[in-house]
Amino acid sequence: MTTSDPSTASNNAYDVVIIGGGPVGLLLAYQLTRFGVSVCVLEQHKKETQDAYGRAIALFPRTLELLDQLGVIEPMLQLGFACRSSVTYKDGERVIPGRVWTFMENIKDTAYDCTLVLRQMYTEAILREKLESVGAVYYQGMECVDLEHDINAPSDGHPINSTFKNTTTQETFQLKSKYLIGADGGRSFVRRHAKIPFCGDTSEDKWIRIDGIVETDMPITRAYGAIESKTHGNVLWAPLDHGATRIGYAYSNEIAAKYPDGVTEEVAVQEAIESMKPFKVNFKEVHWWTLYTIGQRIAKTFSTDGDRIFLCGDAAHTHSSGAAQGLNTGIHDAVNLAWKLALRVRGLARPEVLSTYTVERTSAVQKLIDYDKDIAMLMSCKWPIWYTGDKNADHHSVLGEIFEKAASFNTGLGISYAANVLNQSFETTDSPCCSLVPGSRPPDVELSMPGTHRSVRLQSITPNRAIFWVLLFAGSHDASINCSPRQLKKYLEDTAPGLTSHKAVRWLTIISGSGCSPYEALGTSPIWDAYFDPKNAAHDKFGVDMSRGAAVVLRPDGLVGAAGEVHGEWILQYFSKLFTL
Repeated sequence: MTTSDPSTASNNAYDVVIIGGGPVGLLLAYQLTRFGVSVCVLEQHKKETQDAYGRAIALFPRTLELLDQLGVIEPMLQLGFACRSSVTYKDGERVIPGRVWTFMENIKDTAYDCTLVLRQMYTEAILREKLESVGAVYYQGMECVDLEHDINAPSDGHPINSTFKNTTTQETFQLKSKYLIGADGGRSFVRRHAKIPFCGDTSEDKWIRIDGIVETDMPITRAYGAIESKTHGNVLWAPLDHGATRIGYAYSNEIAAKYPDGVTEEVAVQEAIESMKPFKVNFKEVHWWTLYTIGQRIAKTFSTDGDRIFLCGDAAHTHSSGAAQGLNTGIHDAVNLAWKLALRVRGLARPEVLSTYTVERTSAVQKLIDYDKDIAMLMSCKWPIWYTGDKNADHHSVLGEIFEKAASFNTGLGISYAANVLNQSFETTDSPCCSLVPGSRPPDVELSMPGTHRSVRLQSITPNRAIFWVLLFAGSHDASINCSPRQLKKYLEDTAPGLTSHKAVRWLTIISGSGCSPYEALGTSPIWDAYFDPKNAAHDKFGVDMSRGAAVVLRPDGLVGAAGEVHGEWILQYFSKLFTL
C-alpha cells in the first residue's frame, strides 16, 4: 500500500480512481484489486490524526455475510462485541416484551446471528491492513480539486482526468482513469462537481452521541438498549468493543436553552447522565462525542457521465443514525458496485450489468430514507406527518412497531432487488421447481464435503470473487429424471462449451443425501465440484422439487440471479444477456 507522494510516482493511469479513504472507499479498493483491477484510492485527511473512536458502530448480519465472502471478517470478529440481545427500560422498569432493538434476537438462516459492534476507527484500520495485503495504491492528505471527462477518448482509454492537491505541500498532480468513484462523504466534491442534485431535507432536530467507559446501576448493560425518556427521546444504550458504551439522546430545544454558550464535552456528559435517569451513570473515560443535525438526503442518481463516474456511501445518501444503517448501507453500495465494475473493466460484462448499480442501490436507499424519516421523528418524540392516530399515544410504542415491521430490512437479510438483466425468472410452469425469488438473498445452508462428510456452509464455498455460481440441485434419483446435471453437461459441451470454462462462472452440484463419491451419485463427473446435502436441508430451504431438481444462479454478491429447471437453454440465455459468449 503506497502512502508516499503520488506526484513522484511513475504511474498516473489506473482502471479506477477512488476519492475518499473511509471504510466504503477502502472496501471498494480492496475488492477491485482482488478482482484484478488497477486502483488508486486517495484520502483528503491524514487518518492517523483524523480517526476517532466514534461514528458508525453496528454491522448487521447481511453486512457481516458480505464481509465474510470477501475475506475481511475475521479480524473484525476478534475485536468486536457480538450482540444478540436487547433491553427496553421505561421509568426504571424493564419493558417486556422489549421494543426497538428486539430484531437482533433469534436471527435465523445465517451464520451471523448477531450484530457486531465495532467502532469505525477499528474497522478502517482493519480495511487499511487488508488493502496493504493486496498491494493497492493508497494516498493520504490528497484533496481532489478538479475533474474532467474527455468524451473524445477511445472507449478502451482513460477518459477521466482528476486533479489533486497535496494538503501539506500544496502541489498539484493529475491522474487518469477509466472510471472514478466518489466515496468522499456527505459533502462530496465528486457529487457537487458532477452537479448531481442531493435531494432531501434537514430537520431542526439534533442528537448527541457519546462513547466511553461508564459505570451504572442499570441491571442489564451488555445488551442493545432503548431507554424511554420523557425529556431525551428514545435513548440509545449500545455496548461497544473493548468494554466501552455509547449513549445517544435527543438534544431538544428545551435542553439547548440550558446551555447558551453551546455544547461542550461536559454538557454532553451531563445530559447523558440526565437522559439515563432514574439509573445512575458515571463516566470513567470519554472517548468521543458529537452533536449533529438530523436529515435525510439522496443523490438523484448514483452514476453519471455514461456510467464513468459513481457515488457510494455518504456521497450518495445521508440519514440519521436512528436505525444504525449508515455504514451498512455504504458497504452494500461498495459490494454491489465493485464486482459489476470489475467485470466491466476486464471486458467480461455487457454495459447493462454495470447500469444496474444505480437502479438497485437507489431503490434500496430510498426505502431506508423513507423509513429513517419516521424513526428519527419518533426517537425525538415527535409524530411523523403521516400519523393520524392518537397524538397522546406513546411515541416509543409506535417506534417499536415500526422497527418490528422492518426487522428483515434492519438485519439486511430481507433486502432484495426488482427484476432486471441480473434478476430474471425462467420458471415456465405454474409449479416452480424451487421457491427462490430472483433478486433476493437465499438462506445460508450447510452441506457436506465428499469423502470426509465435513460440514461446510454454502456461503463459504461461494465467496465473492466477481464470479457467478450456478448451483445444480440433483434430485433423489437424478440418473432417471429428464432434467439432470448429466444431460445439462452434455448440452453445454455440445452447444456452449465456453460457458463451463468462463472466467466469471463456476458450477456446483448439490446432491441429495450422502454417497461414496459424486461420480457414483450422479452417474457422471460434475461440471465443477459437488457437495452432498445429507439431510436434504438445502433442498428443503431452497424449496427444490425433489422429483425435478433445480438450477439456481447466484450473483457474485450471493443474491439469486435466476432459477429454473436443470435445462441448458435458459442458463445459456441468462448469461448471454450478461456476457459476450
